Amino acid sequence: MTFPPFTPALSWLNRFKQALASQEPQDKAELVHVLKEAQLREIISTETLNMLEGALQVSEMHVRDVMVPRAQVIFLELNALPEKLIKAIIESGHSRFPVIGDNRDDVQGIFLAKDLLEFFAKDNGHPFNMREFMRPAIFVPESKRLNVLLKEFRTRRNHMAIVVDEYGGIAGLVTIEDVIEQIVGEIDDEYDIDEEIFIRAGQHGRYLVRALTPIEEFNHYFKAQLSDEEFDTIGGLVMQAFGHLPKRGESIELEGFYFEIARATGRRIQLLRVRSIPKEP
Repeated sequence: MTFPPFTPALSWLNRFKQALASQEPQDKAELVHVLKEAQLREIISTETLNMLEGALQVSEMHVRDVMVPRAQVIFLELNALPEKLIKAIIESGHSRFPVIGDNRDDVQGIFLAKDLLEFFAKDNGHPFNMREFMRPAIFVPESKRLNVLLKEFRTRRNHMAIVVDEYGGIAGLVTIEDVIEQIVGEIDDEYDIDEEIFIRAGQHGRYLVRALTPIEEFNHYFKAQLSDEEFDTIGGLVMQAFGHLPKRGESIELEGFYFEIARATGRRIQLLRVRSIPKEP
């Protein structure tokens, strides 16, 4: 499939529309082929191609494909004391939490961490009552398509939904970020390192290390001798040491280094804080 000639004055969008008009794709496979050829001709960038492909995939994906499984969800108890809530919020690093009553299938609502800060800021002398701050919970089935869910998130201005299985039990949760990341890729935050950099030095002998850092590169940088026989990346080695998929804030000592999880999803480690442990005399 080839494209007609374009004048430089046309924007990439107009040029792409012209390409579609001249070579109208008959199905999704042909459309993807047109997109890839457009990228090769530099009509659209690689980033644009990835987003367009991601948008097409979202229409075929379901909530179960991106949700955080129930076992990895941080729940807050309806009658928990503020001190316990603060501890859970700080350790998890999340901003929204499902609130449960008698058990994990009894979701009462959604609590925003900022509301607890507002409660303490007012200092009006009243005891904390979770029901006064809870937002209504939105429930969605595992089978709901992601493009439909995204539209509902935008219409209702919600950021989180509780996922239920076919029996009505809680299967997990899904956020608007989980859906958007399928289109635009991982969303950056304050801990992000340039894609071409695996390790970034901080203050006081601390470092930010991407979980995808090859163990060979880690060893070269820190003059270490971590084994790369079983795993290629430092994230794989650390997860094996934990024996489970760790959450943000969890830490472990390994081969003379202190590793702390700076960022992780419900599926993998993304970023680590690292410092070397001084050797004893």
